[in-house]
Amino acid sequence: MTRTKLAIIGVGLIGGSLGLCLKETLGDGICITGLCRSEQSMRAAMDCGAVDYAGADLAAVVGDADIVYLSPPVLQIVPMVERILPYLKRGAILTDAGSTKGELYRQLHEILPADIYYIPGHPMTGREKSGVAAATKDLFAHKAYVIIDDPAIPQEIKERLMDVLRLTRARFTTLDLAQHDRCAAVISHVPHLAAAALVTLLNRSGDDLSSCLKLIGGGFKDTTRIASSNADMWADICMTNAGAITDALRELQTIMGEVITAIDAGDRQAIHDYFSASKARRDSILHDAEQKFDTN
Repeated sequence: MTRTKLAIIGVGLIGGSLGLCLKETLGDGICITGLCRSEQSMRAAMDCGAVDYAGADLAAVVGDADIVYLSPPVLQIVPMVERILPYLKRGAILTDAGSTKGELYRQLHEILPADIYYIPGHPMTGREKSGVAAATKDLFAHKAYVIIDDPAIPQEIKERLMDVLRLTRARFTTLDLAQHDRCAAVISHVPHLAAAALVTLLNRSGDDLSSCLKLIGGGFKDTTRIASSNADMWADICMTNAGAITDALRELQTIMGEVITAIDAGDRQAIHDYFSASKARRDSILHDAEQKFDTN
């Protein structure tokens, strides 16, 4: 059996979790190399078993890779591909874990030669903690994982990648580029912005801040948990999915405006209907989603 050679660029939470999963599943059937930002993270990636080798030498990391998994913040992906491109072998497959796809796809297709294949991906998983120390072998299991189905990619190339990614036990689905970015804005990007806004609201409570802090309980912690996510990653997401995010934020702003109007008018029935409809829809959505994916 041919030994698969995988290079992970950015052995953090996502990249490290992929490495842990594949090493446990394939053992010596896969050789995983990793590119990390510091000596400390290189040692951590090797010590935890996420990679066989981690280093800063681009040729050593990607030079013989069959698959390169790109997992840095989104704005770093294209510059990184430009750096590693001279060392990639013909037929190498690039895929990524970026939370936005349209702009990334456009830029990569401007620089990649015809014999290097890019298949965009987005695992819909994560934690509020970052770094390889937060990685876990089961991070992808039963979670949604989007693959952008590009008809220009030969089927055998797609299957070569999927033979590896399916070992994560993720639930794969396909979307086109624009649909992915719109859906990700609503399901992931705007909720992170809203969670950060709630923390900002607390910080602006002025003389009431110390009293507010005494009241913090499960509701505040649950609704703001994702505000503890990596700031670099989320700043890049906002810059690379600006249109879809701002469209969704303006719609959210409209909804909040309707709520403000109803409260100002003392319209209890409108507020009751607002909560009732939201509860019913959320319960229905989660019931349907839980039949397909792990939504925890």
